[in-house]
Amino acid sequence: MKVALYARVSKKDGKQDTENQLRQLRGFAKTQGWKITAEYVDRASGKHSDREQFRKMFTAASRREFDVLLFWSLDRFSREGTVETLNHLQRLTSYGVNYRSFTEQYLDSTGIFKEAVIGILAAVAKQERVRLSERTIAGLERAKAQGRIGGRPKASDNPKTLQGVRKLRDQGKSIRQIAEKLHLSTNTVLKILMVA
Repeated sequence: MKVALYARVSKKDGKQDTENQLRQLRGFAKTQGWKITAEYVDRASGKHSDREQFRKMFTAASRREFDVLLFWSLDRFSREGTVETLNHLQRLTSYGVNYRSFTEQYLDSTGIFKEAVIGILAAVAKQERVRLSERTIAGLERAKAQGRIGGRPKASDNPKTLQGVRKLRDQGKSIRQIAEKLHLSTNTVLKILMVA
């Protein structure tokens, strides 16, 4: 069976090293009789999926260049949250590529419990989506109780923002300059100036 290894550390400064992860992953692959075809190593935060080697690994997976992706732990693979991480794992599965965590033995789609693992992860992701929805609804209800429509107050209702826009306009600043200085959209600045 062909295996690809994925290792990640958060910093590029050399103080963190992936060699400990890779040494254990190589050793484990050897005990399984797997042939290592590629090693993907990122030195970047796991909170985003735009990591260079992470993207390359998925490209190779889509071409079925390996049968299994072996990573040291789930948080080395991704720290984007349950839903996004599950989506990454399901994407591998859709390519016909299995995955396995070295340190989390239950996270193994190569064994007989593959469907159970996917089912549990899907249930956890669903609960996270439900909690997010509940928090959003609670926030909207609070905003409504405070007399706002939606979750955020309008910038044009903030007296300091109104004064800032007027002051900068009186100084001869352009709409774009005002928007950049006050971190507003140009449309918001225009709306404020029309009622001013």
